[in-house]
Amino acid sequence: MEHTFERFNIQTFLIEAINEIGFTQPTEVQEKLIPAIKKGKSVIGQSQTGSGKTHTFLLPLIDGIDPAKKEVQVVITTPSRELAEQISKAALQLVENAPEKINIQTYVGGTDKKRQIAKLAGKQPHIVIGTPGRILDLMNEKALLIYTAPVLVIDEADMTLDMGFLEDIDKIASKLPTELQMLIFSATIPNKLKPFLKKYMENPLYEQIQPKDIISTNIENWLISTKGRERIDVIYELLTIGQPYLVMIFANTKVKVDEIADGLKSRGIKVAKIHGDIPPRERRRVMKQVQNLEYQFVVATDLAARGIDIDGVSHVINAEIPRDLDFFIHRVGRTGRKDLKGTAITLYSPNEENLVIDIEKMGITFEPKSIKHGEIVDTFDRKRRAQREKKKTESLDGETRGMLKKAKKTIKPGYKKKMGRVIKASNVKKRRTERRTQANTIKKANKASNKTK
Repeated sequence: MEHTFERFNIQTFLIEAINEIGFTQPTEVQEKLIPAIKKGKSVIGQSQTGSGKTHTFLLPLIDGIDPAKKEVQVVITTPSRELAEQISKAALQLVENAPEKINIQTYVGGTDKKRQIAKLAGKQPHIVIGTPGRILDLMNEKALLIYTAPVLVIDEADMTLDMGFLEDIDKIASKLPTELQMLIFSATIPNKLKPFLKKYMENPLYEQIQPKDIISTNIENWLISTKGRERIDVIYELLTIGQPYLVMIFANTKVKVDEIADGLKSRGIKVAKIHGDIPPRERRRVMKQVQNLEYQFVVATDLAARGIDIDGVSHVINAEIPRDLDFFIHRVGRTGRKDLKGTAITLYSPNEENLVIDIEKMGITFEPKSIKHGEIVDTFDRKRRAQREKKKTESLDGETRGMLKKAKKTIKPGYKKKMGRVIKASNVKKRRTERRTQANTIKKANKASNKTK
C-alpha cells in the first residue's frame, strides 16, 4: 500500500484506470507532487520527459472535479496540438469508468472553431485542454467561459515561452479567479519565465526531479562520424542495416526535415514527416498512421521530441545535433521507454566536435561506431590522438612544455629533429640545475659542520 496509487486517496475509478494502463508504482514526481496538488497548493514541477508528469496533474485534478457543476473547473494549456491531444487521450482514459460523466474537451488550432462555439452554447466542459491561441479565441468569442476555473495547468512551460505563447497564457490567467491554483510543469525554468511565475504564484511548492540517469540505461548511445560522406547516405545505410522496429530521425529545421524525407523517398524508403508547416489535419493523420505502424520511419523537428509519445520507437537518429542541447535528451528519450531496449545514434562532422564535447560535459557518454561493409562496428575513440599527446607532454615539466609550444609555432620542416634537440637541451639544463642545487646543499652542510667544531 505504501508505494501504490491507493495511498493518494483518489477515487476507485481512477485506481482501476491506472491498473488497466499498467502503472503499478508512482514515479518520483508523482510521489512528491500529487499530495500537494490534492491540497490545492500551487506547484512548479521541473522534470524530464518520461517522468510521469501528465498523470501527476491529471489524477488529483480529475479526482477533484464535481460533475454536478456544469462549468469549467480545470484549464490545461500545452504549446503544441499533438501534446494537447495526447493529454486529452490520457484524461479520457482515466474518466472512462467514472460513475458520473466528466466532460473533457480539447481546443486546438486547425479545428472547426464555429462548430466548437455552437457546441459551447449548450454546455461548458469540466476540463479544458488546448493550445493557448485557440482557448483565447474561444474566450474572446464569449463562448468558452473559463472564469469559473480555480485551476490552471501550464504544461511544457519552457516550450510555451520559446514558441511565443506566454502573452496568450497571461491573458487567459488574468480571467481566472484571484485565488488561483497554478501548476507549472517544465523540463527547465528559464529566467524569462520567472516574472510570469512571480505574478501569479505565491510561495509555490517547487520540486526539481533529478533523473537518476541522464539517459536511460536501456539506451545504447552511439556516435558516428560523417566525415567524407553525405549525411543522407549515412542515414539511408543506418535504416537498411538490421531490422529496426520504428525509427525517429530528428533534424533542427523544417527545411532539413523536408530535405531528409525527400532524400529517403528518392531511395525508395517510405517515410512520414512531422513539423510545424504541415497542416494540423495532415499532422494528426500522420501521427495516427505512425501509431498504427503504417510508417516505420519518421523524420521530425523537435516539435515531436517534447512530450509526444509514439510507442515502440526502437531507434532515434540525430541527423543534426540540436543547437539547444536540452533537446538532445528529449530526442534520445523517445526510445528505451517502458523497460524496452533502444538505440540512439548521433551523426556529427569534424566541425561539430565542440557540440559533441558540450553534450559530454552534461555527463553523457557515447560509444564510437562506424559503418563498414554494411555492418555497424566499434571504432576508435575520436579523442585518442589528443590523449596520446597529453600523455607525452604530461611527463615533461612546465618549462619544457612551454619550449615545445614555442618550437611548434616557429619550426616547420624537420620538426621532429628540432623537437628532439629542444627536449635534449631542456634535459641538459635540468641536470645542470640539479648539480648546482646538490653542490650548494653540500657547501651549506660543510659550513654548518665547521661552526659546530
